[in-house]
This record gives sequence, structure tokens and C-alpha cells, in this order.
Amino acid sequence: MNYTSAKPYFYGTGRRKKSIARVRLYPGTGVVTINKRDINDYFGLDTLKLVVNQPFAVTSTEGKFDVVCTVVGGGVSGQAGAIRHGIARALDQASAEEYHSLLKKAGLLTRDPRMKERKKYGLKAARRAPQFSKR
Repeated sequence: MNYTSAKPYFYGTGRRKKSIARVRLYPGTGVVTINKRDINDYFGLDTLKLVVNQPFAVTSTEGKFDVVCTVVGGGVSGQAGAIRHGIARALDQASAEEYHSLLKKAGLLTRDPRMKERKKYGLKAARRAPQFSKR
């Protein structure tokens, strides 16, 4: 599908770990496009597709919006979480009074603060110490 800037849409930015998703929701039939690829091409695992579609399931809006999003950084799980956050924020913008309480109660509007812990000096990783040898 070709979406031009003339069509009205709802926008939401989602973040998770190192991933940032810019999500646009257009009124449509439920087509999800990620980085100009279909969701089935982009995510191999069904669990990641469920994560992306979770805001629609919570608000009972499956098949009412087309999703066009650009996501950068991180891995597949972080990207799926970022897209979910972006979709939830865009839905909140679309109809705040209806969906806000549902999305908030499901915890989809809250940015997940968990990040990778930094590596410390004297250790091999964030908490992994060098192997100890008694002799």
C-alpha cells in the first residue's frame, strides 16, 4: 500500500531497550508494515506478532487500523516491544477517552525502563567475574 502524507494518521513513538519505533496508524483493514515489509516477513516468531498486536486486542480494534512503522536499533524482541509501545501511544492519541484507561490498565502506555547493565572494570561482563583459581 502507498501511504502519502496527505492521508490523516495518528502517530506514536515507542521505545524498548535500544529500539526506537516511529508508528503511524491509518484507518484501514489491519495491515501491519514494518520497515516497508509485511509483519510476517519481518517477524518469524508468532509470539512477536502477538506482542505487536496486543494493543489492538486490548482495545478491540483488530482490523480497524493499518500500521506503518519504522523501527531502528536493538534486536527483534526489543523492536517488537517498541512497536507495541508506539501503537499503544498512537491509539491513545486516536481516541484518548475510550482507550486510555484500557491501555493504561494493561500497562501498554508505560515505557519499560529495563536496560542493559554496563560492564564494570575488573569484571568480564556486567556481573561476571574472572574465573577464580585456588592454586
